[in-house]
Amino acid sequence: MVVGDIDHLIIYRKSGQVRIRRVSSPEPPWWYATSIAPYSARRAAPVAIDYLDLTASSGEKLEVSVSESVRGELERARDRIVGPVLIDGAEFAESVFRRGEEALTFVSDSQIPTLYVISSRGELPDALRGATLVIAAWPLDIDRLERLFADARRGDARWGVAVPVIFPVTTNLEALQQLARAAQGASFLAALPIDVDPTAKQAMARSLTLPGDDETYQMLFHADLEPLHIATERHIAALAHENAMSDFVVPPDWPEPTNWNAATLLTLTATRMIAMEHETELALSLARAARVVAELDKPLTRIAEAASLSIIEALDEVSVDVLAEWLDRGRSSFVDRVNERWRLRRDAGV
Repeated sequence: MVVGDIDHLIIYRKSGQVRIRRVSSPEPPWWYATSIAPYSARRAAPVAIDYLDLTASSGEKLEVSVSESVRGELERARDRIVGPVLIDGAEFAESVFRRGEEALTFVSDSQIPTLYVISSRGELPDALRGATLVIAAWPLDIDRLERLFADARRGDARWGVAVPVIFPVTTNLEALQQLARAAQGASFLAALPIDVDPTAKQAMARSLTLPGDDETYQMLFHADLEPLHIATERHIAALAHENAMSDFVVPPDWPEPTNWNAATLLTLTATRMIAMEHETELALSLARAARVVAELDKPLTRIAEAASLSIIEALDEVSVDVLAEWLDRGRSSFVDRVNERWRLRRDAGV
């Protein structure tokens, strides 16, 4: 079955199943405990982003597997679905088949905190049902994104913008500034680190006519782009802060003092410290502490009320201080300092 126009060509196969993934501790950039994807990963052209594996690829043939029984599959997997949940409803396939919205209805009926992801080619669901909407800015079509942002503003749900960091499109500072201005009213503007494979680079070279741009072409295929990507992630964080938005994908039940949110706080901080090569050993300790906290049987709040977090032997001193202050004040001075250091515009000298 083929649907759509030349820009949205979908070859539909009935054999698809809902992809469900559970993780034991929160991972950047989504912080979910369970992910749900009712479609196969590659469903866009010329460059397709897998928002679960955070990869970009391309191919000669575009085939999209679509689950035929989302509710039935999720019902059978109910015991595996715990919050927070991430539902991947990105790309044009959702506009046609609405399987992501089916998953959203099921999860919302179970009152599980949820992030719902769409992309600039997609559509907002008819009802978010309490979920947090994430609009992925790929392709970077500002006109289309502005329409999606306007639709999101008219609702009463929390929404934010996630930027797949891919050279040379979303590393362009002028484009990022334009995106930040367009996203006014969003609760967050966050970077998504993406691993771009050679097929996607070839597709971008063709679609952007890069062979005539020798410098960009050479960088795309032969340069180490990781420093530029990290610098762009920091630049996006700075833009978010300047425009009164959070600079990470905010979990749907944030800032409730849950163990999962506490682990998210530690992991976010550790990830940024490692990327900046700042006190790496301490960052690794924070990352280990995050996994311990995520797997605790008892709530941190109960432990803190009964005694002290220091009784958790696997926690280092800094993690104990960070979590104790966060539980007491809703924030941590140590985390604030790391975040301030992280937010650095590329046009400020990086």
